[in-house]
Amino acid sequence: MDLRRVCSWSLLLGLTVFPALSNAAGKCERLVVTGSPDAPPYLWQDPQDPKHLIGASADLLQQVAGQLGIKVQLLYAGKRAQALDEVRSGRMDMLADAPLMVGELESLDYIHPALLENDYLVWTRKDSSLVYNEVADLHGHPGALSEKSRLTSQFAIFAEQQLTLTRTPNLTQAFQRLLLGEVEFVLAGRYSGMAMTQALGMANDLVARAQPVDKPGLFLAVSHNSACNDPWLRGQLAKKMTELPASGLTEAVLLRNIERWNAQLSQRQKQPVSTPKQ
Repeated sequence: MDLRRVCSWSLLLGLTVFPALSNAAGKCERLVVTGSPDAPPYLWQDPQDPKHLIGASADLLQQVAGQLGIKVQLLYAGKRAQALDEVRSGRMDMLADAPLMVGELESLDYIHPALLENDYLVWTRKDSSLVYNEVADLHGHPGALSEKSRLTSQFAIFAEQQLTLTRTPNLTQAFQRLLLGEVEFVLAGRYSGMAMTQALGMANDLVARAQPVDKPGLFLAVSHNSACNDPWLRGQLAKKMTELPASGLTEAVLLRNIERWNAQLSQRQKQPVSTPKQ
């Protein structure tokens, strides 16, 4: 009799718990996501609809979320610092391109592994005599780095102590200084550097050395204050991030977005001077 009663309670418990688990797994139907608005080919403002962000990070996240049955809105929230504040507060659910920062662990859950890995390469002029096999070879040579660069904390400390780097407001100015011979090298991401050199018409004059000096990840980071932040979502996203590198999709999406950004830039340059910018 006691055994039948235990079985009955077990059955009743199962009937009540499993629907609850199912509902929990499906409660988050939409994620509001933001990130850096000026970081092609990863993220930038859509010139046709500046309230939204587009780019490789957006495309990959849309695909992953779609597989989970979740709708994603990639919205512009201001500059990088403003976007971070929006996510910290919970007004937005997630950052699509968060660098791993220990200080942000109090407000964000980082999804591992990273959505994208941003290899930082040494870019030089094609006629450069700089001998580079390892990062120590850069010691004593003047270089440049965009202030918008997001290096790992370990490499940032090394660069500050061991390298001679001029900080420029953006990557465009860093590459211009390189082309003019004012510096011998630029530290820039593989794909952001590729996008910028093509846009500036410098692709035939500059070259990226093969050996990365740093490999910071661009992570999905969910706000602690997001109603969507639950173990199911974090676990499913982590599973998808693990599967993504083997899919071969990442590089294709990055290259496609370099072409996309360059096409938009070319279109803007063709517009008459009198045309107001949207």
